[in-house]
Order: sequence, then structure tokens, then C-alpha cells
Amino acid sequence: MLKVGITGGIGSGKSTVSKIFELLGVPVYYADEKAKDILVRDKDLANKVSYHFGDQVYGADGTLNRKHLATIVFNDKSKLELLNSLVHPATILDSDKWAAEQTTPYVLKEAALLFETESFHYLDKIIGVSAPLPLRVHRVMKRDNISRNDVLARVYKQIDEVIKMRLCDYVVYNDEQHMVIPQVLALHEQLLALAKEKQ
Repeated sequence: MLKVGITGGIGSGKSTVSKIFELLGVPVYYADEKAKDILVRDKDLANKVSYHFGDQVYGADGTLNRKHLATIVFNDKSKLELLNSLVHPATILDSDKWAAEQTTPYVLKEAALLFETESFHYLDKIIGVSAPLPLRVHRVMKRDNISRNDVLARVYKQIDEVIKMRLCDYVVYNDEQHMVIPQVLALHEQLLALAKEKQ
């Protein structure tokens, strides 16, 4: 089976593009959402996170206090790197297990940090979703109801957009200038052909 990553900067619209692929019958593993689930489900990982970040990260019922954890890691680069070093290996294992259960010619793994975490090594191809920075900032401010500075703080924790897109095998332009659906349909045909070759 062909394993394809889909990535892009915050606010680029990678989830929107992923949903279009889902409508075409392609299973999508949403790594960022799954990571939140794994942080609760994987007891060994939860113990490590509690040890490094304090008992307040989890409630008495075992629920994850995401806001508290985010406050810790987004204000300290070394703590963010530590959290990623704990969570990403568990997410890679989970996504590989999930992919093995699928029966389609190819699957997608949607993640913001494919290159930053080196998880791109486990994938055959990478799709980048690109949009200009001002548009991305506007989308995230509206979506998350946060300030421009808060959005930019997140942006600067990711690889530069230009570099990220150069590292990708394909780029979908979600800039309100190009139609997204025809781009996805063309990519879908290419990926089906690639998957057939791989078989």
C-alpha cells in the first residue's frame, strides 16, 4: 500500500484538502487529533508526560488538560521538543498499525510536523498544502479566536513555508486563487497510478 503524507503550515487548509480526499474514498489518519487521543489512551506515555510536565497535565479522571499542557510547551522550546520526542514515536506506531488495517490502494497521513519530526521517512510521497501567510493568519485568528501575535508565534515554530513546500513531492495551492478540487482530483489519479505500479 502507498503511504502518502499531507502537510502544510498552520492555516494552510490541509484538513480541508484531506476531507476532499476522504470524499474520494481515501482513508485519512489525522495525526494531530490522534496524538491527543494517544496521550490519554497510552498509559505508559501518560506516565512519562506526567513525570516531565507535572500531575496537573491530567485530571483525576485521566482526562488530558490540553490548555495547561499547551501553556507549558508553547512558551518553552525545549519542553515542546521533549513533548514531541515522547508523543511522535507513539503516533508513528499507531499510524502504521492503522495503515495496515486499510484496504485501499493508498492512505493519507495528515500532520503539521511531518518534516520537523522526521516521520516523513515512513511515507512514500508527501503532499504540501500552500497558502500565503496573511491568509493563513486570518484563517487561524477567525477559527481559533486568537490574536495575530498568537498565530505568528505558532507559525514561527514550524519550518518556513517555502522550504516545506520544496521538500514535498506535490503541492496543492489553497490560496483562493486556484480551485482546490480539480487539483485534488488530478493528484488522486496520479496516486492511484503510483499505487498500482507499487503493487
